[in-house]
Amino acid sequence: MATNIDNLKSQMRKGMLEFCVLLLLSRNDAYVSEIIEMMKEAHLIVVEGTLYPLMTRLKNDGLLSYRWEESPSGPPRKYYSITPVGNQILKELHKSWNDISQTVNHIITENS
Repeated sequence: MATNIDNLKSQMRKGMLEFCVLLLLSRNDAYVSEIIEMMKEAHLIVVEGTLYPLMTRLKNDGLLSYRWEESPSGPPRKYYSITPVGNQILKELHKSWNDISQTVNHIITENS
């Protein structure tokens, strides 16, 4: 097979990661370890080395903000929250996801 399936799957996950982070933070503020755990529960495996640069980029783009909170065990934690701009982008991404999902499901159904 000329195409590397792992690379294709990785590209699909990368495309969804930003959307998933915004979805999770639209429900509750969280720190990176919590976000990773929530994604694991949803069977989307992400490592800190992937998530931290994404969080920084989303913050720099104005989609997230953060605050420091003391931790009962260990150093203070950086809690991220979605901004009003982030919520607007999330709405647009959600619509795009629905459109893409319907298209792919239609093609899958037609080819079954």
